[in-house]
Amino acid sequence: MSASVPRVTVTDAAREVIDRVRDRHGPLMFHQSGGCCDGSSPMCFEQGDFRLGDSDVKLGVVYDCPFYMSRDQFEYWKHMQLTLDVKEGRGASFSLEIPLGLRFVIRSRLFRDDELERLVPVEAVHT
Repeated sequence: MSASVPRVTVTDAAREVIDRVRDRHGPLMFHQSGGCCDGSSPMCFEQGDFRLGDSDVKLGVVYDCPFYMSRDQFEYWKHMQLTLDVKEGRGASFSLEIPLGLRFVIRSRLFRDDELERLVPVEAVHT
């Protein structure tokens, strides 16, 4: 049997920023915003600081950080693998990397047909 295919991955550059933010704030979590503030941007919070609801799903874990998205938005993204990356520039959000002059971004690609059968399942959030 082939290995599972993650729904969310992370670049080395994003790992470095996560390390910097984690050193200052402790355990982190991500939530893919659905259009507020920076449009559709990954938001980084101290773990537990963002209130999740029954309408959220957990896509997976990136670099020891759980990654969530609203169920409605997931319906649009379910055929895409998301890659958490970082770039210079200040976003207009409350994400923890913003004071560093950086912001997390999502790069995406369509899953190949052979990957669709091996996707890591999403988990429902229960509050």
